[in-house]
Amino acid sequence: MAVPVPDGPRLAALAEYFHLGLSSAELADFAPAVAGTFASTDAVEALYRRSAPSAPARDWSPGEHPLGAWYVTTELTDPAGAGGPLAGRTVAIKDNVAVAGVPMMNGSATVEGFVPTRDATTVRRLLAAGATVAGKAVCEDLCFSGASFTSKPAPVRNPGPPARPGGGSSSGSAVLVATGAVDLALGGDQGGSVRIPSSFCGTVGHKPTFGLVPYTGAFPIEQTIDHLGPITRTVADAALMLGTLAGTDGHDPRQPTVIDPVDYAAALAEPAAGLRVGVVTEGFGHPNSDPGVDAAVREAAEVLRSAGLAVEEVSIPWHLDAMHVWNVIATEGAAYQMVAGNSHGMNWSGLYDPELIAHYHRGRAERGAELSKTVKLVAMSGWHTFEVGGGSYYAMAQNLVPELRAAYDAALAQYDVLVMPTLPYTAREIPGSDATLGEYLDTALSMIGNTAPFDVSGHPACSVPTELVGGLPAGMMIVGRHFDDATVLRVAHTYEQARGGFPAPPTLTSTGATS
Repeated sequence: MAVPVPDGPRLAALAEYFHLGLSSAELADFAPAVAGTFASTDAVEALYRRSAPSAPARDWSPGEHPLGAWYVTTELTDPAGAGGPLAGRTVAIKDNVAVAGVPMMNGSATVEGFVPTRDATTVRRLLAAGATVAGKAVCEDLCFSGASFTSKPAPVRNPGPPARPGGGSSSGSAVLVATGAVDLALGGDQGGSVRIPSSFCGTVGHKPTFGLVPYTGAFPIEQTIDHLGPITRTVADAALMLGTLAGTDGHDPRQPTVIDPVDYAAALAEPAAGLRVGVVTEGFGHPNSDPGVDAAVREAAEVLRSAGLAVEEVSIPWHLDAMHVWNVIATEGAAYQMVAGNSHGMNWSGLYDPELIAHYHRGRAERGAELSKTVKLVAMSGWHTFEVGGGSYYAMAQNLVPELRAAYDAALAQYDVLVMPTLPYTAREIPGSDATLGEYLDTALSMIGNTAPFDVSGHPACSVPTELVGGLPAGMMIVGRHFDDATVLRVAHTYEQARGGFPAPPTLTSTGATS
């Protein structure tokens, strides 16, 4: 589609927006020069269309699940993957990750109707490892909520009880694993979105080291905090899945140039006895903490002690300020990239998705009123901050990241892993349609105080189930050194084995009730 040549009023509006101080006569002089630049725009489009892929024909059906966890279902395999490490295993793909020829909505009316033309790198790797892609799991509206009631067309409900959310934003992914609908699921994590639903649903959720797993082909929020990772029922499955997902793909600037391969599944066999565990003081006793959750995590740490690990309390004061850094990066950065930048933004050397960008750009213009209140908050607050400071507040926050990262690294120089509650509380009830804005936002965002800092710092972090708290799942988060995901998973596996397995999450009966 040719770029329309701006007329006089449009040129005047552009000049006013950028404070260019051009007179009417000067604008008239500029008009032909501006129009002349679009010859290259048209040429680039024609050149791109010559080699752009088209969506393959793949069968799919609208998703049906008693708790609203499926967006669409399918059954995709790669014959070359027969005999691979994931052969015979079914996997759900979070619906912000592209599966070519299968609709992708990203939980949002603004993306509805989009069909990707390329498989995300992670999807290709799962298929090549023998997994069967069983469908796309519902996620929150543009993935910006830690609960699971902002997704279109309906909330994703917790397996027990359904009046509570499954947790976001990888809500459907965790619920499908917890209820046994699939063996494995792929989730995304920018503020805790793999670990939050895992804590609420009683699954294992591993956020890898930043850059370990390529994000290519997933709908971004902010490129410095984007992660993809596994959601499973056991740590062994998480390790097996991470081994399939990890490694560079040459298309994602979030990744280092070289990543040494690690057999995460084999690493679980290495004894963890003697490893040092730091229980982070500042991870407990938040204003919204449930004492029962804090107690369950401390009891879980004692299980590690009984398994031969050295467990001590450690203080990291920076942890209490980390949310301020994340808030600015996630809010101003997402307004700039995810909203104004139509998901991808500019100025990075990765693989873009022009079709998604164009579709979402139109969708925002036509259906922006249907966006969730969390996304509307980000758009208004983040863009206002950008326009007031010109990006300086975002720059300050990014300049603080090395200091924050160093504070965790200093603790990790003394300890092999750090532990704390994944979330301060168990799943609350989904707010009603009459909820105030404050109640809505509190339910959607108030649980991320421990999870979000590690999206900024980039450390690997795994949520594993503790004992139930008031009959509901809760999680202990295990954090490790950069690219030492193997040790995080070893400690998680040791905990799972020492306690004789995780509490069984509620499962669906044939009537759609939970038991």
